[in-house]
Amino acid sequence: MATLALVRHGQSQWNLENRFTGWIDVPLTDLGRQEAERAGRALQASGLHFDRAYTSALSRAQDTLRIILEVLGQPELATERDQALNERHYGALQGLNKAETAEKYGKEQVHIWRRSYDVPPPEGESLKDTAARTLPYFRAKIVADLRAGHNVIVAAHGNSLRSIVMELDHLTREQVLELNLDTGVPIVYEFGDDGAIISKKILKP
Repeated sequence: MATLALVRHGQSQWNLENRFTGWIDVPLTDLGRQEAERAGRALQASGLHFDRAYTSALSRAQDTLRIILEVLGQPELATERDQALNERHYGALQGLNKAETAEKYGKEQVHIWRRSYDVPPPEGESLKDTAARTLPYFRAKIVADLRAGHNVIVAAHGNSLRSIVMELDHLTREQVLELNLDTGVPIVYEFGDDGAIISKKILKP
């Protein structure tokens, strides 16, 4: 049996400022660091111990993972970082305030960019595009570890993790658009020896 924990990074500075962040490397806020600590404590209370760790190329996810592993007493755990797990690239919208962007382009257009499955913002990625780079990496690396019986933790981003949850939960394109992942809240899957999901828990504080 193997366990997979997915954790969206804690609140970032641009989450706080209501900006499109994407691949821009912005730090966690004090609240974001507290959320990471709470995630670590929730995983610790569940008695989890990890064999492998994965995160994105962005510091907000890396710092979230570092804090969690420190709480778990596993600060030296081998970790792979890869931009395949990066947040969706918001292209020309990156750095812009979401409310101001709605005023500039119109609320309806911005809603389409944010919530459609396959319509990207200018120079950016749709959720479909994000899944196209995240899922091959997930299958090749993380699923392989799980099949080998390893417990894995992944600290990444709202949209890269939505892609993974979409695959694990067999969500439709319509269903995944309604999926929202809270910052710093672990989602834990347990897998049987045959690779089937036995249970799913959301460890809300």
